[in-house]
Amino acid sequence: MGPTAAGKSALAMALAEANGLAIVSADSRQVYAGFDVGTAKPAPAERARVPHYGIDICAPAERYSAHRWAGDAAAWCAEAYRAGTPPLIVGGTGLYIRAFVEPLDAVPKLDGSHRAALEPLLDALDRDTLQRWCARLDPARAHLGRTQQLRAVETALLTGARLSEHFGGERPAARVVRYLVVDPGPILASRIADRVHAMIANGFVEEIERLRSIVPPDAPAWKASGYGVMRAAVEGTLSMAAAIERVIIETRQYAKRQRTWFRHQLPESAVTRVNPLDQDAVAQAQWWWKNIGSTSAAAGRTA
Repeated sequence: MGPTAAGKSALAMALAEANGLAIVSADSRQVYAGFDVGTAKPAPAERARVPHYGIDICAPAERYSAHRWAGDAAAWCAEAYRAGTPPLIVGGTGLYIRAFVEPLDAVPKLDGSHRAALEPLLDALDRDTLQRWCARLDPARAHLGRTQQLRAVETALLTGARLSEHFGGERPAARVVRYLVVDPGPILASRIADRVHAMIANGFVEEIERLRSIVPPDAPAWKASGYGVMRAAVEGTLSMAAAIERVIIETRQYAKRQRTWFRHQLPESAVTRVNPLDQDAVAQAQWWWKNIGSTSAAAGRTA
């Protein structure tokens, strides 16, 4: 795991190629087909060298949840084991990882059309208002982040049931996992800026232009970091220079939130940290896999 632009994908590729592993993507935006440049999907050549799961698995207008990913990821891991390529889960979406490590029972199914009608109303709520709604409708989840509060409120409104009560029962046993957290430190800010400029050079704008003609403007995939801002630039409501700067700022803010999540949500006893810019970073990662990571992989195989 690691914040965006940290260098975890390159390190994961090195590990996978050296040890015959498969990669399971834990990225909530790489699941959407066609949203490629702005989500930094692995290149076709990389996917040809190492088996990848969790990429291009749903249409841009489709809703895809952490709970669904956790179930899919379990199936992908089982498939990878059958193929003789132990899985390495790679990504920065903390909710996906939590849903995988601490499996939940199936959540209440929400009506798609009703949810689509409710979504813009809830998205327009500021932080304090949303928290008040959640405190009234599902108080046990009012202290959580915005994404969890939104899910709690829409579940209560559309089903009449509290999500917290649904999760209150006995849960399946947590999976045994070990984390390699990849983070280059303060230089991440400049790496993010470099990545955004590289995306522009690699066709991000052209990708936006193509997607505008085939993907509805309210499709969930547009919420991927940078896409909404760049679409505004393509549509002429924002200058390209201003859009690029805003994408850089938003991405840095997202990376800060990721770091906070990793710091507070991952059990420190299960975490190994590596700076991908260290000369021996690949060797450190290899040591982690041989001595720590592969142990949890073996446990996962027998679970």
